[in-house]
Amino acid sequence: MATKIDFYAVLEVSRTASADELKKAYRKQAMRFHPDRNPGDETAEHKFKEINEAYDVLKDEQKRAAYDRFGHAAFENGGMGGMGGGFGGFGGGGLDDIFEMFGDMMGGRRGGGGRRRTGNDIQVQVEISLSEAYAGVKKPVEIRTRVTCESCHGTGSADSNPSDATCPTCHGAGAVRAQQGFFLVERPCPTCKGSGKVVRNPCQSCKGAGTTEQTRSLDIAIPAGVEDGTRIRLTGEGEAGGSGVQPGDLYVHVAVGGSDIFQRDGANIYCRVPLRMTQAALGTEIEVPVIDGSRAKVKIPAGTQSGENFRLRGKGFSVLRSSARGDMYIQVAVETPHHLSPRQRELLEEFEAEAGETQDQEKANPEHTGFFAKVRDFFEGK
Repeated sequence: MATKIDFYAVLEVSRTASADELKKAYRKQAMRFHPDRNPGDETAEHKFKEINEAYDVLKDEQKRAAYDRFGHAAFENGGMGGMGGGFGGFGGGGLDDIFEMFGDMMGGRRGGGGRRRTGNDIQVQVEISLSEAYAGVKKPVEIRTRVTCESCHGTGSADSNPSDATCPTCHGAGAVRAQQGFFLVERPCPTCKGSGKVVRNPCQSCKGAGTTEQTRSLDIAIPAGVEDGTRIRLTGEGEAGGSGVQPGDLYVHVAVGGSDIFQRDGANIYCRVPLRMTQAALGTEIEVPVIDGSRAKVKIPAGTQSGENFRLRGKGFSVLRSSARGDMYIQVAVETPHHLSPRQRELLEEFEAEAGETQDQEKANPEHTGFFAKVRDFFEGK
């Protein structure tokens, strides 16, 4: 029987390759050895099959975990290492290895394995303004969740010195097993929730669960510089899990609102400032708002064009987990006047007439002159 090449070697990736790296490597190799590109080439056809077989295994988290542990033997004889034949492919400890691997994936716990069990995680969304994202803020939230029972202090028992009995469903293992196709999957016991024990004299308040449902109030600290869509994890602030079970985690999804004045791009802030045509032509000094609530003066030189940016260093957002800070950019938008008075029209007509008589047009209006020079060359070339 021919020896199979390592699946990672087939795709030419490392064993620590991410899902994206695997996908890129597969596409590159598949395109290279595709039968349509190599008509009549049996070697390329065989290589193409190997590539697809390798990717089919490594793209699936469970299959990849099995392959990393047991190699090609995990998929021989109709199952993972001969699972169809009594798990013989794993040797003496094969069954325990499979339970250990899939117990982790399915959130289960082997009796006596000492695996960490937790209560359920909670997710909440907090909405903040752009200014609050800049400075950081504490936001109060109310969460309807399960907390440790005050009557039994989480033991689930009405007795001050509770005594437990072995769970009749899992017989103390803390998990039950079920066959799913070729796989034998281990899940937490539904009766004892994975503890392997049941309370002899249940607490009347929580009915032996060790937890009750309540509304909790929390102040969520949102750090300065947080971006829209950021997820913050608060360890141990999720649901209580009862006796011997650690609380789950709280995940806070941050939604940052917009602004009528500022636009954000990463750590930088942009402020679009409209200028009158005369201000841009003659130059001026303007006062602009800064997101921290202060004001800044910006000198606009004569001849400033629409779209030019002026940078205020360090006036942007702080960068999370860094001492760096972004900048603020003033974006100039030169505004053409509407509804001219007769006198304004007269002055502009005089200005236009004199502009047409200016000797050095290229220096006075370089973009205008350059564009129409290209237009003239275009038509002359035709």
